[in-house]
Amino acid sequence: MKIKKIALIGLGYVGLPLAIEFGKKFKVVGYDISEDRINLLRKFDDPNLEISKKEFSESSYLSFSSIIDDIKDCNIFIVTVPTPIDNHKRPDLTALKKSSETVGSVLKKDDIVIYESTVFPGATEEFCVPILEKKSGLKFNSDFYCGYSPERINPGDKKHRLIDIKKVTAGSTPEIALEVDKLYKEIIVAGTHMTESIKIAEAAKVIENTQRDLNIALVNELALIFKKMNIDSEAVLKAAGTKWNFLPFRPGLVGGHCIGVDPYYLTYKANEIGYYPEVILAGRRLNDNMGSYIANQVTKLMINKNIKIAEANILIMGLTFKENCPDHRNTKVVDIIKELKSFSCSVDVYDPWVNKQQVNDEYLIETIDKPIKNKYDAIVLAVAHNDFKLMSEDQIRSYGKQKHILYDVKYLLKDIESDGRL
Repeated sequence: MKIKKIALIGLGYVGLPLAIEFGKKFKVVGYDISEDRINLLRKFDDPNLEISKKEFSESSYLSFSSIIDDIKDCNIFIVTVPTPIDNHKRPDLTALKKSSETVGSVLKKDDIVIYESTVFPGATEEFCVPILEKKSGLKFNSDFYCGYSPERINPGDKKHRLIDIKKVTAGSTPEIALEVDKLYKEIIVAGTHMTESIKIAEAAKVIENTQRDLNIALVNELALIFKKMNIDSEAVLKAAGTKWNFLPFRPGLVGGHCIGVDPYYLTYKANEIGYYPEVILAGRRLNDNMGSYIANQVTKLMINKNIKIAEANILIMGLTFKENCPDHRNTKVVDIIKELKSFSCSVDVYDPWVNKQQVNDEYLIETIDKPIKNKYDAIVLAVAHNDFKLMSEDQIRSYGKQKHILYDVKYLLKDIESDGRL
């Protein structure tokens, strides 16, 4: 198949890096429904701080648009829209549905639609393809074809970039699988792994993060046990880590767009086919409860110091789901904040990385520009930003009242420097 032009549908953490790399070799239209985002990208401004102006300038065949007509002459469509969960922990495929309708409206004979969004096994062919057929009037695997290549983007990671991570690929026919694999080999330095079917590639993606979720759930549970035994969890993990095959996971909050979401896509599909997954959901429940556990630990420490809980001023340092990036999607720091507010505490949230307006729109949280000295009854180090790592214990404690609690979620300080940690 001759590549005429590629359309990248969705220009977030996944779509933009792909558009940049493909735009170095092929004609590419980066399409997004947000005109504001398109206007920023045309100015080489990435609000997610993943792409530099130099990288924009190197992608000489790339253009940006929010107009559907601008992607009509493309023959490869790569869909990279978000696939979150709803309030009931069920897959929310709204964006996937709308983007499939958009692509279907301009789909032509022999076009290929490649999905990168994380889904449950079977979603591409069972959910997306019927939408494409209905909107286009074309027949799957006769008039048009599909591929799947799950995203492996790690926000904020400047070492493991898109081109440095091996890419899993799949196609709806053996011939299309080869075409899709060949396409990604054009930009992925680390190489590709072509699977036998789209379902295998979909399943591979969801178990990557399900495995990490369960490993973190295990160390979280160990931390809860060791806390009751008055044993330092970090010291135990360091000791166990001296064995060559011990996995170096650490306890903490499990949020974000992948690890805290993907397992629910797998369990949803498992329930649909009549299997109730016990281990996966047990791990999810434990990890989902860590924010509440941390808030309760903080209040217990405050009680032990005779600090009044109601109307106490508490500082949360960090809101993003991981360090050194502005990504606040599905951050579990919000759970700590909600729990503390339920105790009638007054909570200030400080994070120099976040977009204040986006956080306010999504979580109704107004972050502060700078913590106030000598104001807080408790300080919670929630995210391991470099900004906080560079601060000494005294600098952090200067925000607290003479009598206060310093709780370290991320092991930024030595054990003796904090009043409590996981």
